[in-house]
Amino acid sequence: MPRQKINKPKPYAQGEGKKIILGITGGFGSGKSTVAGFFKTFGAEVIDADKLSHECIAPGGKCYNKAIKTFGAKILKGVKKIDRVKLGRIVFDDKKLLNKLNNIIHPEVIKVIRGRIKKSKSKVIVLDVPLLIESGLINLADKLIVVKIKKDVQIKRVKIKTSLTESGILRRINSQIPLRVKARLADFVIDNSGTIRKTKEQAKHIWKSLCSAKMRDLRISAAVRQEFARIHIAGSLRR
Repeated sequence: MPRQKINKPKPYAQGEGKKIILGITGGFGSGKSTVAGFFKTFGAEVIDADKLSHECIAPGGKCYNKAIKTFGAKILKGVKKIDRVKLGRIVFDDKKLLNKLNNIIHPEVIKVIRGRIKKSKSKVIVLDVPLLIESGLINLADKLIVVKIKKDVQIKRVKIKTSLTESGILRRINSQIPLRVKARLADFVIDNSGTIRKTKEQAKHIWKSLCSAKMRDLRISAAVRQEFARIHIAGSLRR
């Protein structure tokens, strides 16, 4: 049976050199990277913010020395490597420390992402970013996809993948803007509570809709959403 051809979304009407930027976000363990992987198979380039964050605090990384200076040698595993599990336990128990870590890492990650977008020759770029809204990277996206999941399924899946306790998982979930708020800002919502096949079907439906979308409509939607995000983020942070 011949392989089904998957069309690519058209570039902006302003010129062939323009790109479509899709932002993918969600909650901790909601399945953002799984969804981003589907878009990669459809032909998009994926920029993984978690991977970039890990590179930043690896030995020789741009944020390595500052992280050790801020949190001390207790976050080290062995002689040089930062133990991300230890660091996570420290910051997710204290919102102020979490903000300190984010203030160290986010500027560098955002800088790298902007550079990657500028240099990329891909027509479609997916930003796989857990804190896409919180970090302000939402302003780069033409379309926002939020991956939601039922909390019991979310906790179960994270437990399988990590050594975190349920309380540790909940601390990480609660440190982010609630999924219900993120979903209000989304152009598309993918429910990842079911089978991987159902999740892929939803991703493919979005890809097909982008193939037929008018780029002018994408830009209008992005502008409206960014203002909506600004209002809702402010409200969420006050709660």
